Amino acid sequence: MGRHLVLIEDEPNIIEAISFILSRDGWTVKSHSNGADAAQVVEREKPDVVILDLMLPGKSGYDILREIRAREETAGLPVMMLTARGQPKDRELAERAGVSHFMTKPFSNAEMLEAVRALAPVT
Repeated sequence: MGRHLVLIEDEPNIIEAISFILSRDGWTVKSHSNGADAAQVVEREKPDVVILDLMLPGKSGYDILREIRAREETAGLPVMMLTARGQPKDRELAERAGVSHFMTKPFSNAEMLEAVRALAPVT
């Protein structure tokens, strides 16, 4: 059975890059670009991992992460926050909201792959 990831990101180039990197590693990547209903997409898709952009149209990544953590079905889901804003304050807010891993843009392909693999190791 393959590994399934939901990528919540509104930048087409980032979506394309991450989808390419991870699909080559055996992941099925479903992307979504609107923050307003992102938590519902995560609940419906039941992924192994979520990559969540911080700044999205409709709702912030912090708010989406809090929604994911508040739902029993998704409370323990590994979520990586991806952002161009890497200030200590941003990292602290993400940690308070329950992020599993925090990564800043730009990132290397190897860094992305290593982080996702660590969040959902093959058993």
